[in-house]
Amino acid sequence: MSTRPVIGITGAYVFHNKFMDGTYVHHDYQKAIHANGGLPVILPYVSEELAEDMVDHCDAILLSGGEDVDPQFYGQDPHQKLGSTIPLRDTVELAVLKVAMEKQKPILAICRGVQILNVALGGTLFQDIPSQVRDSIQHTQTVDRSRDTHWATIDKNSRLYEILGVEKERVNSLHHQAIDGLAEELNAVAKSSDGIIEAVEHKSYPAFLLGIQWHPESMAATYERMNEIFAQFVAAAK
Repeated sequence: MSTRPVIGITGAYVFHNKFMDGTYVHHDYQKAIHANGGLPVILPYVSEELAEDMVDHCDAILLSGGEDVDPQFYGQDPHQKLGSTIPLRDTVELAVLKVAMEKQKPILAICRGVQILNVALGGTLFQDIPSQVRDSIQHTQTVDRSRDTHWATIDKNSRLYEILGVEKERVNSLHHQAIDGLAEELNAVAKSSDGIIEAVEHKSYPAFLLGIQWHPESMAATYERMNEIFAQFVAAAK
């Protein structure tokens, strides 16, 4: 019997044609979890009623990237630049996150994941950085996702700093939404030069909980500091 901790990874949506659609997770997530001793399992968004059962079968939860978060969940109307949304995924992930936090499971929230985390705790989002943040830098890179494209400044009084060991880090960037109003229970522990929040931590959560706006899973195979995020996340699940 496997002794690897089970890491539940929330799935995104993929549409092939009118005959076939389904749940999708970029392979970099699975590879980063496997490389650090975890057993990756994709969690589909079938029904929020399954949230407790899904969480119970997992030792930790990874909230993955994907579609925009529907602004109805933070009390706003859609901006003209809002991308595609899937309210069912939002509903299921909010339920999964609620159960996971009640059970104090380790949680790693990446890209869309950090956004849904912020929304779940009462925060809001920029629906489109280029049109809502003055003098913003490029956050949707045009080069390969494994390449770093901008700097993030990291709070020295944070777990993220303990993991990475640096005050400034080069990160990749594949998003057009971001945290606007930060949830009261969270601390911003990394920012880009234009003020966009790049990482958050919970003020009092007793287990591992880290939210990251960039995609460390796509840098982990070649960049040890990014891999260390997954190493410590999987270790917390054991």
